[in-house]
Amino acid sequence: MTESRELYALYFTRFANSFGIVTLLTLLPTYIDLLDPQGFVLGMFATGLTLAQAGTVVPVSYLGDRFDKRSILVGGLVLAALVYGLFPLVDSSWEFVFVRGLQGVAATVAGLLGLALVGQLARDSERGTTIGTSNAWRFAAAIGGSLSAGALYDRFGFDAVFGLLLVICSAAALAVWLWVDPDETTTEGFAFADLAMNRRILTITSFRAQYAVAVTLVRTWVPIFAGVAAAKGGLGYNAAINGVTAVAVVLAAEKFTNMLAQPYTGSLSDRFGRARFVFVGGLCYGAVALAVPFTPAVGAALGLPESYPFFGSLSAAFLPLVVLNALLGVADSIREPASMALFADEGSGSGVASSFGVRSLVWRPGSVLAPLAGGWLTTNAGMEWVFYLGAAAAFTGVAAFIGILTYQHGRGGLAEW
Repeated sequence: MTESRELYALYFTRFANSFGIVTLLTLLPTYIDLLDPQGFVLGMFATGLTLAQAGTVVPVSYLGDRFDKRSILVGGLVLAALVYGLFPLVDSSWEFVFVRGLQGVAATVAGLLGLALVGQLARDSERGTTIGTSNAWRFAAAIGGSLSAGALYDRFGFDAVFGLLLVICSAAALAVWLWVDPDETTTEGFAFADLAMNRRILTITSFRAQYAVAVTLVRTWVPIFAGVAAAKGGLGYNAAINGVTAVAVVLAAEKFTNMLAQPYTGSLSDRFGRARFVFVGGLCYGAVALAVPFTPAVGAALGLPESYPFFGSLSAAFLPLVVLNALLGVADSIREPASMALFADEGSGSGVASSFGVRSLVWRPGSVLAPLAGGWLTTNAGMEWVFYLGAAAAFTGVAAFIGILTYQHGRGGLAEW
């Protein structure tokens, strides 16, 4: 019963952290239209978050394995609540980048240590299932965050949105403090360095480093593509009656399918191994990402409506974009619990926070540089090239992964994990 109580408190932590991140992602095109950043500064709207996360991963991983994860996690959630109180005060592009950076610090503490504790408490034979369930809570929050952000902003403005975030993060901090036992599984030394040389972790990072570019570009630019003005290469849904809510519906489609599928796909990875799910999920993600820029042509070819009740005038691309984003969620649900469980498997008993820290750090170069490339491509080549680059990064990541597995284990490499 105690273990169940602890896991539910940690699931709610994952919920709170994701709720904030997706709320800001939903409002990103609104901030872009209001503050009008260009080129490098436009890229920094996303990179301000990821750069701060990159700088925080190693110290948080070390402190999480060396000391009490619960206390540090509570501190991260309190910081998140304070950060969301600052967002309504932002009135320039660089102020937004700075506060977004603080959000990145808080999100790293909450996300990394919350996930580490979930992986640590999960039974070995059910780790993929438990992590998939944890991720389902994260995606439920993403749905709630995107939809509530759109609805609250369209009616009440920024103050109501960030007031809700402050309350949720404060409640999560209280739940962890009351229901999660102090963490006594501390490790001596610097587990991060040992795990960084782990053979299986090195193999999965050959895929993950490139895949970070794909996911960062696609997840960041789908709402931008949907929301910003057509003159800037987007679909201009923000100009509709309830435009932010329309963008939120597009975002929610990916989160909804991910939420439904992850507990099941996680259980499959427990039964049949991890590697083949990473391979298939990455391949599918690249294929769907490649199709996103063609949604206007698909909508026109199918004769789909350009106006909808409640939203007003959108475009024929609306339904195809919702469907493709839902398919991106399915593709990612195949990969993510298997990948996370692999890192938890390797870190169990030797520093699970550091194992997830390696996982997070490998992601950071791509997630920092990809938005800068996306901002440049949007301004100079056209927004469709962001999705082409994202698809290419997914395909090259899959190719590297299968190549290393084949070299190490032969043709049956995918079945070895």
